[in-house]
Amino acid sequence: MPVCYNKLWKILIDKNLKRTDLKECAGISFNVLAKMGKDETVSMESIEKICIALDCNVGDILEVVNDEKETTKKPTTIELFAGAGGLALGIEKAGFDTISLIEVDKDAADTLKCNRPNWNVICDDIANISCLDLEEYFGVKKGELDLLSGGAPCQSFSYAGKRLGLEDARGTLFYHYAMFLEKLQPKMFLFENVKGLLTHDKGRTYQTILDIFEKAGYTITKSQIKVLNAWDYGVAQKRERLITIGIRNDLADKIKFSFPIPHKYKPVLRDILLDCPKSEGTSYSEYKKKIFELVPPGGYWRDIPGDIAKEYMKSCWYMEGGRTGILRRLSLDEPSLAVLTSPSQKQTDRCHPLEARPFTIRENARCQSFPDDWQFCGSVGQQYKQVGNAVPVNLAYEIGVKIKEGLECL
Repeated sequence: MPVCYNKLWKILIDKNLKRTDLKECAGISFNVLAKMGKDETVSMESIEKICIALDCNVGDILEVVNDEKETTKKPTTIELFAGAGGLALGIEKAGFDTISLIEVDKDAADTLKCNRPNWNVICDDIANISCLDLEEYFGVKKGELDLLSGGAPCQSFSYAGKRLGLEDARGTLFYHYAMFLEKLQPKMFLFENVKGLLTHDKGRTYQTILDIFEKAGYTITKSQIKVLNAWDYGVAQKRERLITIGIRNDLADKIKFSFPIPHKYKPVLRDILLDCPKSEGTSYSEYKKKIFELVPPGGYWRDIPGDIAKEYMKSCWYMEGGRTGILRRLSLDEPSLAVLTSPSQKQTDRCHPLEARPFTIRENARCQSFPDDWQFCGSVGQQYKQVGNAVPVNLAYEIGVKIKEGLECL
């Protein structure tokens, strides 16, 4: 009998309660919570405990779903370092069932909860989670999870010994990603990161990561590592991400994975900006606004009178290099440059093509291919940060589709 607990998650949000709070006050297990997060049936005893704790009726927290169509069980995923949900949303769109997401930033976690009340969002330091019995915590047996996804920030390792291994990663956020792999042994993993990880610390950082993945029991061939540009996959933005796909060793001969083929049409700002809903955003100072009014769409500081550019740029005027990010105004007929976490930094300007101002939060979100109904929580600065840190949704979707195709080989 298909059931749905969306009403329960709505009650928790209205009462400002976390799922862990519900576990404590109702006296239910993590396993029960995990099952409910996947819309699976649980015992009536557990339902009654929840109703007593929340002072409500069964119908207030549970719905029976009348689905006459043949239901196919979706592949499952857990996401680490989830941010505002760009990667998770794309993977969900590709057909995955999200068991849980971990995100330490409260505003980003609130964004996830606001948009997906049914998602089990854990707002905590991942170090407090990776040390637990993860099978019990998430209600999933070792080897059952289909996909672990996420991308830890790039950090140097200690290189304690000649043989690089998991202990070299201790003290880094990647260590906890590796611990999830060790303990849960998902069928596949998706590890995304900045392109610069390839050359970080002369390449030693990424090589150590690959070594740790392999020692955890995963196969990563050269065909499973690639730098993808979001612009090739329905995103109106030039944004490169390093994607690493791992397949558990016992499934390496069964699962066939290939990266998505680039689209023939590459969208530009004209495709996404002209009908963009209004939203909050920052503005330039009057001084900076007047200067940007001199810059043509697609231009930068070299396209305005030299004396004005020199006065604005100050010491940057004497620096070497093209300095093409200074006073950069985008054109409707080009993609956005990589969306950043702050909209108006002097050396990385991205001025709107039609108005002398930075992009709004919603305009940046469109550049990241978020749907217009995806709301961001927190201050204006925090919202810009969440959007700028995200993986473009459409890029995540394209990768998710190929991962799902690989899992369907089983």
